[in-house]
Amino acid sequence: MASQYLPFSPDTRLILVTTAVATPVLFYAIQKLTSRPTTANIDMPKQTVVVLGGGWTGSLAARRLSAELDPRKYELILINDRPYAINLIAGARMTSTTVDNLDTKDKGLLAYDKLFQNGNGSVKVARAVAVEEDKESGKGGWVVLEGDEKVRWDALVVATGSAWQGPLAFPDEEKLPAHVQQWRERVKGASDIYVVGGGAVGIEFAGEINEAYPDKKVTIIHSGSKLLTSVYPDKYRNDIEKKARARGINIVFNEYVDEIPQPGVQGLTTRKGTRFDTADLVIPAFGSRPNTAVVASLTPSPISSNGSLKVNPTLEVQGHPGIFAVGDVVDWDEQKQAAKGANHLGIAVPNVVSYVEGKPLKKVYKGSPELILIPLGKTGGSAYLGFLWGIMLGDWASRTLKGKDLFVSQSRKDRGLEVV
Repeated sequence: MASQYLPFSPDTRLILVTTAVATPVLFYAIQKLTSRPTTANIDMPKQTVVVLGGGWTGSLAARRLSAELDPRKYELILINDRPYAINLIAGARMTSTTVDNLDTKDKGLLAYDKLFQNGNGSVKVARAVAVEEDKESGKGGWVVLEGDEKVRWDALVVATGSAWQGPLAFPDEEKLPAHVQQWRERVKGASDIYVVGGGAVGIEFAGEINEAYPDKKVTIIHSGSKLLTSVYPDKYRNDIEKKARARGINIVFNEYVDEIPQPGVQGLTTRKGTRFDTADLVIPAFGSRPNTAVVASLTPSPISSNGSLKVNPTLEVQGHPGIFAVGDVVDWDEQKQAAKGANHLGIAVPNVVSYVEGKPLKKVYKGSPELILIPLGKTGGSAYLGFLWGIMLGDWASRTLKGKDLFVSQSRKDRGLEVV
């Protein structure tokens, strides 16, 4: 009679049967072992990434990081002394006129309500007074707040921007409405206004006031022999001067003003002794400085001779692993502008993510082309793009690209807010 088994020996048949029965059991056991969470994964605390400063660049840094960081592994905190960012690009119009009422949370004040993508992040409204490093572990540290509260960081992005004088020296949230209203009333009540500083900010102030109040006398006083700096070609500097004068804006060159008269004090005297007796409002629009006092106590000092933060091309602060810098505080041979800050984020954000993941920092910053858009109110201005041979654009481009709404709509979209 034929065997009911395949032609294998009894021993072979035993091995085959045993294997057939045991294999699923072994496979299941191996699968359970390899998929079981390890103690390290269960107990590993989250790392904390802190963005210090929630202005133009800092708020965008927080938004981009919220999209990149895994909330199961990382906590993201934005620290700022107000619960919103201020659109400083709109600062001259906001503080000198009521045009478009830019000092509202549906225009130039950019709330953080929808800043974090997928809700991945939180805001700490507080004033930072110092940054400390954990010297014992050699990693991370704390942001010290007023009242001695400390916020732990494993990676820190410093985006504290620039400090200004005059109208752009915005105070805390409670005092901000009065500050804006006070400067508007000063401009409205004056008849002979002097703007000290012939850089982009000074020119924009003069243009906004001239357009809103065409009957007022407006004068720019500048320390150089041409407006702006030598970063820009003479043909562009001459063009913006020509357009400003065509609108009735006066310009005084080669004069320094060492002391700004207090509001309500009439008259202005320059370093040379030149006297402008009828000046009844003087607006300082010069000498912004990097807002880096909060990191001044770090050792070795990361602050350069011009007050900026010395960085590696990765935008990590020199001598301080895990601390990165973006925006106006970066010590780089370039003009301080919002567009530069946006370019910094393309380097710093992926490097921050790499740092907390323990990977090499591969992105490097190589600088940005110089470009500038200076509106003279809503209706005109001049632009320069540092591409190719240097491209100059006139009233239409300045009006359309910037003057019309001063990036109010775009700044809101970029932070997840509705455009009203």
